Amino acid sequence: MTPLYCLILCLFARPSAPPTADWKLVWADEFNTPGPPDPKKWAFETGFVRNNELQWYQPDNARCENGLLIIEGRRENRPNPTHQPGSTNWKTSRDSIRYTAASLLTKGRHQWQYGRFEMRGRIDTRPGLWPAFWTLGVSGEWPANGEIDIMEYYRNMLLANVAWGTNEKWKAAWRTTKKPITDFTDPKWSAKFHTWRMDWDQDFIKLYVDDQLLNAVALSTTINGDGSGKTPFHQPHYLLLNLAIGGQNGGDPSATKFPARFEVDYVRVYQQ
Repeated sequence: MTPLYCLILCLFARPSAPPTADWKLVWADEFNTPGPPDPKKWAFETGFVRNNELQWYQPDNARCENGLLIIEGRRENRPNPTHQPGSTNWKTSRDSIRYTAASLLTKGRHQWQYGRFEMRGRIDTRPGLWPAFWTLGVSGEWPANGEIDIMEYYRNMLLANVAWGTNEKWKAAWRTTKKPITDFTDPKWSAKFHTWRMDWDQDFIKLYVDDQLLNAVALSTTINGDGSGKTPFHQPHYLLLNLAIGGQNGGDPSATKFPARFEVDYVRVYQQ
């Protein structure tokens, strides 16, 4: 860690207090209505999307049940409808779909600049699974639009990340915390629900799990390398919830028994 980063963590080591009268709930989904997720709140990504991941995203793998959003990963085997023989593109070179899952996002429906973002959920930490609760900026090409990974998990590591643009196309600058889940010294940690939170204002992004600070990033250090002098975290972002499988970071799911579930109790957004 750099001295500046250590200083930031020390300054913000105490967890923020629960929402008070200063915070107003501006958006939430409690997932209490059985059936598909609310289409007024969520859209879906479809197909093979990013990171050479193994799953085909489809809306059928997300449902609300018993007050939870369930994002289900499944092992399947069916033809890839986008397959192009001889293609060198990873999305179209595959002749079959071997896994399916779902990715929900508020893009085009809801977006926010600054606030407190909370998700209470339970993640499956078995090999090959890559659940995430994250944001992307509404303007600009990745990574210059900005990415915030409030919760990301793979290969026994819980991550809290902030990424922005460099002077090289599609290459991000990362401020990353990786915490082995064994550090929680709770053998039943993965079987329990936990609360992930981001506090974001014009100066800092602070990322927590269960009120424990994982990462604190000063926005003065997140200037895109394109010469604009701007940070992508002074613009609205939208939310994503997804369960990825395999790919560049997820690991090998071949020995994992499916279906797998990423369960979400609620998502809430507060602003002052």
